[in-house]
Amino acid sequence: MGILIRTRDIPAARRYDEWRSIVCDTLGPLDFRIEGDTPLRGEISAGQLGPLGVGRVQTSTPHSVHRTSGLIRRDNPDLYRVVLAISGRPALMQDGRSTQLKRGEFAIYDFGRPYELAYDSAVHLAIFGFPRMMLALPFDSIAKLTAVPITPDGGAGALAAPLLRRVALDLESYQPANAARLSTVVMDLVTMAIAERVELTETLSEESRSRTLLLRIHTFIEQHLGESDLAPGTVAAAHHVSLRYLHRLFETQDTTVAAWIRHRRLERCRKDLADPAFHDVPVGVIASKYALPDSAHFSRLFRRTYGLPPVEYRRTCLMPPG
Repeated sequence: MGILIRTRDIPAARRYDEWRSIVCDTLGPLDFRIEGDTPLRGEISAGQLGPLGVGRVQTSTPHSVHRTSGLIRRDNPDLYRVVLAISGRPALMQDGRSTQLKRGEFAIYDFGRPYELAYDSAVHLAIFGFPRMMLALPFDSIAKLTAVPITPDGGAGALAAPLLRRVALDLESYQPANAARLSTVVMDLVTMAIAERVELTETLSEESRSRTLLLRIHTFIEQHLGESDLAPGTVAAAHHVSLRYLHRLFETQDTTVAAWIRHRRLERCRKDLADPAFHDVPVGVIASKYALPDSAHFSRLFRRTYGLPPVEYRRTCLMPPG
């Protein structure tokens, strides 16, 4: 993600005009307002995640941006945008609704209709833009949800919000091929979160529902790796699906549920063994933390997977250079 403007690099007399120019060039024609003579401080970054435009806005200056009917007549691309509050309390107004987002919440708005996005204090925002056709939900249904907060407290929102944040912060680290695949995951989760908010989950494609469910299952497994009773049956029951359907989901990943659980446990052990912060923790304690209490069995699994016994792997990773 490239930095488009950083106000501390610009003389104070030019900051307002240059900030306004960057906002309009990046987000499209907008009316930009600052109350009084408040000094403008902040930074705007932008980049691409496959077909998704991704921007970040950090500012400590209270101000607002407006999309008016006149500006829409001048330039009206078929775009939706999603704004995520990484920090601060931005206010979004559209279609007669108004919401002040809390940290970790996001909302969708239609760039083709008037809206206002305002900040009365410091904010750090992530903004995602995409063509309307990428959101596989009826236009009328989405129109009922603009400027409505989607929380990270449960459902697909609990997966979508942290992913949006992570993507915005780590955008420059993704290779093009991975970015294209990740954009599909982002859109699936955003679509599911919006659909849940208006109870339209049944309108999503089977493929999209399956991908989102698999992401939920992966998250569940990651959170319960230390539990000895974590098994395909408990995973299926926790997600209200049959064991047969669960196995079918994992077939699309060329693995099995049990193999995935074992793989994730070994990976967590490997990371801890390579972490200097755990150099005094016995190998057996680390393995037991991830429900692999049989030392001999763990050692055989680890060696078969990584080519070295766990003790030797740790020694190699933590050996001083030179």
